[in-house]
Amino acid sequence: MRESVIWYRGAGYQLGRGPLGYAVWPAGGPPDQPLEQWPETPAGWSAAWSRFNAGEAPGSIVHPGPPAGPAAGPPAAPVSWRPAAGPSWRAGDSGSTAGPRWSGLHAAGPLSAVILLATGVACGLASLFPGYLSGGSLAQEPAELVPHVIYLAVWAASAVLIVSGGIRQRMGALLALGMSIVTFGFFFSDLGTVLSGGAHLLGPGLVLGLAGWLACTAGAVLAFRLRSADRPRKLDARQRGSVVTLVIAVLAALGAAISFAPSWDSYTLRTAAGQTQSLTAGNAFANPAAVIVGDVAVMVALVAVVVVAALWRPVRLGALLLAGAAIPMAAQAISALVQVSEPVSSTDFGIPPAQATQAGLTISTGLTPVFWIYCAFVVALLMAGTWMFMPRRPAGRTWIRPGGIPGPVPAMAAGPGPHPDVMPGPAGAAHPAGTAGAANPAGTAGAANPAGTAGAAHPAGTPGGGGPAGGPGGPAT
Repeated sequence: MRESVIWYRGAGYQLGRGPLGYAVWPAGGPPDQPLEQWPETPAGWSAAWSRFNAGEAPGSIVHPGPPAGPAAGPPAAPVSWRPAAGPSWRAGDSGSTAGPRWSGLHAAGPLSAVILLATGVACGLASLFPGYLSGGSLAQEPAELVPHVIYLAVWAASAVLIVSGGIRQRMGALLALGMSIVTFGFFFSDLGTVLSGGAHLLGPGLVLGLAGWLACTAGAVLAFRLRSADRPRKLDARQRGSVVTLVIAVLAALGAAISFAPSWDSYTLRTAAGQTQSLTAGNAFANPAAVIVGDVAVMVALVAVVVVAALWRPVRLGALLLAGAAIPMAAQAISALVQVSEPVSSTDFGIPPAQATQAGLTISTGLTPVFWIYCAFVVALLMAGTWMFMPRRPAGRTWIRPGGIPGPVPAMAAGPGPHPDVMPGPAGAAHPAGTAGAANPAGTAGAANPAGTAGAAHPAGTPGGGGPAGGPGGPAT
């Protein structure tokens, strides 16, 4: 596998040639783990350059320096561009000041994060079997067991991603961090039950569960702090796709947060004489004050994390942060479905079993319409995260070059940068005055040349771009 070369660097991304073609990395990211790659074709370069420019601020793009050899040369730049001074670096070059230095000290960071996550998952597993609240264990209550198992599975998956290294390390950190932020409210609600009802409700299972959450959160924060090149950024109003994604994700999060509070559980009590009574339960604001604080924390954290995730760049990493926040909410919906399938005792309504038998009492369970609205919002949130995670290619548009020759729109940044139609390497590079233009594929326009240079050579007798057929001048970009 050939080594990777960085050609252009911005505030948050790097552009160059990766193992499989043109590639984009997060700034400071490992050379062997590019975010996206494209084939070494004119269309591939156009897509790579557009993707690179999409997340960079105007004027932030610089060229690290001259290439090591002709084969590794970057694409040609406009003649008015002056590269910024700075060292170049290649994969494995530990002496470069621009690239990351992979050392034992850096390796200790992710290792410590994984150890903390593994410790937290182990404590979480141990918390499933002792008494949790009021003497009952989570393992004895399927509706409570399911969400805790889902939390632990996500934290375990995050640890696997972090230990894998590369961009997966960042993905795992964001996934675990989103999970920890939202689940804080759920664990605080459990602790609030103890604070409101007395210390006799506190069981060893809850203590182990809280310790597990603390360890997993510490591991997520440690892994998250290892690299900060990617971050949330202010959206430009011209980025319509990003703005639409932000609006949809935030609306879905607000809908899920609002519909999380009302009652979900519905009960119908019917006697042998035909008398019926309907009840609802589960309203978040009908709980003790400490429990309400935890539920409100869940709702606020969900919306805040989703907003940050939708603004995150690169957006694919933001999708992992959003997933970490949305999965606990989906786990609550699954828990409600499990609970409604379980039998209900008359003692839950203060009716002794003997009296219920004498009256021929039957109890049926169901879910309120608010629950299904909640599920719709959670599904929309998960779909928004899936859309964010899917790689997108810039849409091709057509423009008319001088001379009437159609071609793709040059995706140029506000600052310096190459023309997307020019291939990297010796062919297509800018030439000094008096030299011949670079050769291009059949039918494409000639490379940009300074004033006074000869037009680009074209095979198959195609005319040079920018002048009359067979004319000398190629268009200046």
